[in-house]
Amino acid sequence: MNSKKITLVSFRNFEKTFLKEISKTVQQEFGGDVFIKESYIDLSECYDAGRRQYNGNKILKEINSMIIPGHKSIGLFNVDLFIPILTFIFGQAQLGGLTAIASIYRLKNECYGMAKDEELQMNRFKKVIIHELGHTYGLTHCHLPSCVMRSGTYVEDLDQKKQHFCILCLQKLKDG
Repeated sequence: MNSKKITLVSFRNFEKTFLKEISKTVQQEFGGDVFIKESYIDLSECYDAGRRQYNGNKILKEINSMIIPGHKSIGLFNVDLFIPILTFIFGQAQLGGLTAIASIYRLKNECYGMAKDEELQMNRFKKVIIHELGHTYGLTHCHLPSCVMRSGTYVEDLDQKKQHFCILCLQKLKDG
């Protein structure tokens, strides 16, 4: 696992301390080297005015055009994402590919009429990032309730699982 190289690409000017905490968690879960990069893309082509959301498929395609050779890259956003078959998504990845995206937008308690909780929001975002990066390493959804690779459609799903891989997924990650 030590040969892994992952780049977190910030597209929202997240605070440096915020990105460093995410980077540390990603490094602990995957091993290898984790890099942080600031970037910009024009999201206007990805915006669907009828839905007032951003098309995750189009954004993922944009990120794919920015790949760093030898690295897995995940774009970090603060926009409301969707794919045509779902009302919203927290993130998306190419299974076994090089790129993924994750958005913090729907991970805020305020979206659900609850009190602000930045620590909970950070924990949710870490889980989404680890989950989506897991897909880039070929991991599929896991059936174990506590595994970070379990499918998560709602924030309650994220809150119930851990930010770690189960033994079976960890073994697949090491073997892959």
